[in-house]
Amino acid sequence: MGSGMARNLLRAGHELTVYNRTPKKAEALAAEGVRAAASPAEAARGAETVHSMLADDDAVHQVVFGQDGIASTMAPDAVHVSHSTISTALARELAAAGHAYVSAPVFGRPDAAEKKQLIVIAAGAAGHLSRCRPLFDAIGLQTVIAGSKPWQANAVKLCGNFMLASMLEAFGEACAVLRKAEVDPHVFLDAMNGLFASPVYANYGGMVADERFEPAGFTVKLGLKDADLALAAAEECGAPMPMASLVRDRLMAALANGQGSMDWSSVARVSAREAGL
Repeated sequence: MGSGMARNLLRAGHELTVYNRTPKKAEALAAEGVRAAASPAEAARGAETVHSMLADDDAVHQVVFGQDGIASTMAPDAVHVSHSTISTALARELAAAGHAYVSAPVFGRPDAAEKKQLIVIAAGAAGHLSRCRPLFDAIGLQTVIAGSKPWQANAVKLCGNFMLASMLEAFGEACAVLRKAEVDPHVFLDAMNGLFASPVYANYGGMVADERFEPAGFTVKLGLKDADLALAAAEECGAPMPMASLVRDRLMAALANGQGSMDWSSVARVSAREAGL
């Protein structure tokens, strides 16, 4: 995801310095005219905006506050833009860390990042959002402002991922029934594409119908992490999410059956196993 976003920022004329915990990924971008840094602190030094795109709360916390973290070298007037899907609690901690902060998680898979088709969900102070708007336009197809408090963008992203996971569970259950009924799931997919006319239904539905779960664009392990974060956000807000609890357990079942590194659409295999397929 981060590589595609960096390339689009570069194409839009921005100067980039990048850091990746896997050095080879940063070196690949360096061949395209991007400077590779040896640490997050080095990457952030002198930057007007510092973008982070990482897997989870622990990774973000380490890159920001850890040894050689970005917080140690960010300029006083720099803005930290976190694109990571993190907890609302960590987003509040980042906003209180002393630097200007914007939460801007994105909807989209790695291929969408490469094609500049991400949907950016941004929240923060109006001045910071205005300053970052050209950057959002460079990486995404659409920018939605969630509110003035950065953590609100993370709440939107977590609820959106909950809805995606719920759709995957529904597709998996439906396809299990149809296979038992000796109906080709692709027939069902054609009908649903006509009913919903959604690229998400078309893309993920195709993966479930084809049983095509590798290579993963977004893993079961990460989906389970997001389900846990959605439930934590719901608890903070005092709002029950019974369907999210169910989806979380289904993703856990997929993980327990060795599907952790598969695409999260492989949650459909849980329903298939239970149907004896």
